[in-house]
Amino acid sequence: MEVLIRNTQRKIKLDTSELKSRTETVLKSLALEKTELSILITNDTKIRELNYNYRGLDKPTDVLSFSQDEETIDETGNRLLGDVVLSAEMACLQAKEHHLSLDQEIMLLIIHGVLHLSGYDHEQSQKDAVIMKKKTKFLFQELFPGVLPSGTSNF
Repeated sequence: MEVLIRNTQRKIKLDTSELKSRTETVLKSLALEKTELSILITNDTKIRELNYNYRGLDKPTDVLSFSQDEETIDETGNRLLGDVVLSAEMACLQAKEHHLSLDQEIMLLIIHGVLHLSGYDHEQSQKDAVIMKKKTKFLFQELFPGVLPSGTSNF
């Protein structure tokens, strides 16, 4: 398993080594040990540009997922799962709204993105949304026992 994290924003200080370790825990819980995942942490300007280019929405968002071809294997034999892009600025704002620490909010977004890359999609149906929400809660509780997002959180 390989988790690659690139932090291109400079406003918000983050411990990317801790995020990597927690992301590896999520991948193990999903039986995705033989995968490679890339995470880009950026700002609202860049994620707005990506959201517009790939989804036609001219506004910043919290997280985007970009799936790789399921058959693509890297040089170490790992399946390329895809890319998760998140806005640190949006995560900082949402952390307050969801009554979470910034690290907890970022992991919530990473979990959301990884679930999308794993085939879960809350936008397909109400049934799928319920399944994805339960899976998100389970994974989040593995990382942060006893902590749940609240406030305006949909997760």
